[in-house]
Amino acid sequence: MPDDVEKPARDYRETVFLPETPFPMRAGLPQLEPRILEGWGDLYGAIRKDRQARGAPLYVLHDGPPYANGAIHIGHALNKLLKDFVVRSRFALGFDVDYVPGWDCHGLPIEWKIEEEFRAKGRRKDEVSKAEFRARCREYAAHWIAEQGREFQRLGVLGDWEHRYATMDYASEAAIVREFHKFIASGQLYRGSKPVMWSPVERTALADAEVEYHDHVSPTIWVKFEVVEGSDAALGASVVIWTTTPWTIPANRAVSYNPDIAYAVYRVEAMEEGLPFEPWAKPGDRLIVAEKLAEDVFAAAKIAKWLKLEAVDCQGMVLSHPLANLDSGYGFQVPMLAGDHVTDDAGTGFVHTAPGHGADDYQVWLAHGHREIPETVDEDGAYFPHVPLFGGLKVLETEGKKAGKFGPANNAVIEKLIEAGALLARGRVEHSYPHSWRSKAPVIFRNTPQWFIRMDTPLEDEVHGGRTLRETALAAIDATAFYPEAGRTRIRSMVEGRPDWLISRQRAWGSPLAMFVDKVTGQPLHDDQVNARIAGLIEAEGADAWFTRPDGDFLGNHDPARYEKIEDILDVWFDSGSTHAFTLENRANTRWPADLYLEGSDQHRGWFQSSLLESCATRGRAPYGAVVTHGMTLTEAGEKMSKSLGNAVEPQDVTRQSGAEILRLWAALVDYSEDQRIGATVLQTTIDAYRKLRNTVRYLLGALVGFDEAERLEASRMPPLERYVLHRLWQLDAQVRAAYEAYDFTAVIRPLADFCSNDLSALFFDIRRDALYCDRPDSERRRATRTVMDLVFERLTIWLAPIMPFTLEEAWGVRFPGAGSNCLRVFPETPADWQDTAEAERWARVERVTRVVTGALEVERRDKRIGAALEAAPRVHVADPELIAAFQGLDPAEVFRTSQATLVAGEGPSGAFRLDEVAGVAVEPLKAEGRKCARSWRILPEVGSDPRYPDLSLRDADAVAAWDAARA
Repeated sequence: MPDDVEKPARDYRETVFLPETPFPMRAGLPQLEPRILEGWGDLYGAIRKDRQARGAPLYVLHDGPPYANGAIHIGHALNKLLKDFVVRSRFALGFDVDYVPGWDCHGLPIEWKIEEEFRAKGRRKDEVSKAEFRARCREYAAHWIAEQGREFQRLGVLGDWEHRYATMDYASEAAIVREFHKFIASGQLYRGSKPVMWSPVERTALADAEVEYHDHVSPTIWVKFEVVEGSDAALGASVVIWTTTPWTIPANRAVSYNPDIAYAVYRVEAMEEGLPFEPWAKPGDRLIVAEKLAEDVFAAAKIAKWLKLEAVDCQGMVLSHPLANLDSGYGFQVPMLAGDHVTDDAGTGFVHTAPGHGADDYQVWLAHGHREIPETVDEDGAYFPHVPLFGGLKVLETEGKKAGKFGPANNAVIEKLIEAGALLARGRVEHSYPHSWRSKAPVIFRNTPQWFIRMDTPLEDEVHGGRTLRETALAAIDATAFYPEAGRTRIRSMVEGRPDWLISRQRAWGSPLAMFVDKVTGQPLHDDQVNARIAGLIEAEGADAWFTRPDGDFLGNHDPARYEKIEDILDVWFDSGSTHAFTLENRANTRWPADLYLEGSDQHRGWFQSSLLESCATRGRAPYGAVVTHGMTLTEAGEKMSKSLGNAVEPQDVTRQSGAEILRLWAALVDYSEDQRIGATVLQTTIDAYRKLRNTVRYLLGALVGFDEAERLEASRMPPLERYVLHRLWQLDAQVRAAYEAYDFTAVIRPLADFCSNDLSALFFDIRRDALYCDRPDSERRRATRTVMDLVFERLTIWLAPIMPFTLEEAWGVRFPGAGSNCLRVFPETPADWQDTAEAERWARVERVTRVVTGALEVERRDKRIGAALEAAPRVHVADPELIAAFQGLDPAEVFRTSQATLVAGEGPSGAFRLDEVAGVAVEPLKAEGRKCARSWRILPEVGSDPRYPDLSLRDADAVAAWDAARA
């Protein structure tokens, strides 16, 4: 106590109404959250029951299935938390929300894991029965479904966990097969033999959605094809091609050109001198290349001088294979084929054409009437034994430490080209090369029979009305809402440019292409009774029945000898793309289509697209009304997370150390539509933000102890400050609802955090702290303060609950024990008459003046002329009449948090304190006069005026008298 203040005759601390609450400042979330989870029980079921009893409208969020393989990572956590924000906010907005968590269970990652297990036991995959192998895959997936389910629920994610779906459930596999049969019936399914992207490491075909592109260094070669038929100028000359895939030269069957490109024959006159090696070109060689590219080609070949002989027309020209003089197996003629895919942007202006190893190559080969497609490379990425000179050599390694690396084929082909005198030049180039999305290993184009769904065949049925699947899908995209809108452009461009949907895979673990093909016609058998038997047995016994039961069990009266049983499995994207069919249809208390799909932006090529195509093909529209996408989670340095690099932030660690609530708040604070970052610094910032929000709630709880309806004050009797806070609640109500409805969770948490920091802590609480602590309980000012605090608490606890359910559940239970879960509540209606624009404008002006006063007092404190603001009595000069008018009905001292204050119209003395950004306000920071009240610490001349309490101000004396009387 300062020396100049007399020791009070009485300790008044017991008469001061300080906040008291058992709600702790330190949350202890890692210990608290499991207790709350246990207390919730089946909270999701309880809320749905409540909403259905209210007749609430239905809202459907369909869960994109994570893969059942390993513990959840930070990307899983972000995704599920965003979905939980949707579920909880829609519940709070008054909807009955259907959300069934699900899992994708089939596919290569699990298959690889099980192959490793069997290899570790000394058993090769081909030594294990398909039934045993699939059973182990199923067991593995079931384990991780249970583990991931527990981890998601630990994060507070609500959903119908008891009835979760999985693509490997028998009923799911049967539903997937039924969806597949619809494609047979509609004629959209066909078998084609053409080059597809093939993963030798995974030994299966891949669809576009399963391929990603990475930089890769490839060998480049310029190869000579001698002209054996053509004009006199061209005969004996060599057409030069350029390629980055030397291993495809044995598969070459043609060279493509473009009639719009100018080509010429050039004679080599001289080579560069002083080279450390002997170049392959020689003076006198005649070479045919595009005129635009001649200089580049000759530079690569180290040709110093050349002479253009004459232009040539490539039509009708025939070449010999560059390896023909080494093996008669290459003795066939190589025709020149016109194709508009050929450009003179790079290379030589010619395209080496291997129809078994490239989409353009295949198309131009067929366009010129050729039908035979050579098979050069087998499923293991090695040349077939019949390939001359190279049989058995690996294009890509598939075993051991070198798995996924290019094998010896490239070098072997280059060496043979040198031996044949057909190599003109060689080099290396870094370029974008396709890799498997899952294995990360390079893929190759390889000709193989596969099953496809047609994208561009018009379908004359009720679903399509003459449109193609591509057209139907594009129309569905246009009819869908996208958050952010850029998602529409992204998926649209992918659907516009994608090829036919490749749906067959040559693996063991998946849903089968459960059909029979007529060996005579080559067409799939379409028999409703056969299909019904297939689906029925799969529903009863799982997809294993397709691989273990005899054909006759499915075919009935059909002769099994006439039919080929297809044992390929479906693309896993077809599996997950069909989930809407068995999760939303034929199930109670839901509907098809879903209101929302929500996944990472990579799913524009994955689940969003496969669901779109499957649904458009079978139902004519998308299975969703809206699509929300989020970016990837990166390290604080902006790097991709990797367990091998040790830079991953694991959600389990955050939950164990800080609590799931911190992870939830992080997910709400970041702009999820872009890639977002997480790390120690980001999490500490999130923890700081959490503490501020928690302290606001804690202060409200402490200040509201004992508040009841008898104390409530009508809004019409509220002082200006309380009317302003009600106006802010009215504003926030509309803002929070709109943000939740638009899935913009940042636009929920940031305005609410600002409201807590600025409007509540820095303004309302700060100004009203004196009244709250020291006014008598029945004073209108204190009643107004507590009434508004009650309304703030009522709204904050439900507005923030979708994001911070644990903390707000704890707070609600502290104030209203036994009142039921806070999560059962809906947003309260906010009266329209709380809107008070004039009050908002008033307080904006008041805050301008207050800023100058605060600045002046900070200088006084810094220079130790005062210790606290209550020692001041600022004289505030205000030149602007509007700013003066803003203080009408207000106590300036209360607003400035000082003991006394005076407002004076005018510019003020030259030595007064001013702020450049607030014109017309000047402050004289005078000291308060009078004695210090022993209870409120305000310095006032009136202290001691009441003889009963000689050390109190009149307000405090009245409050203590009332307090004493109540306890007499």
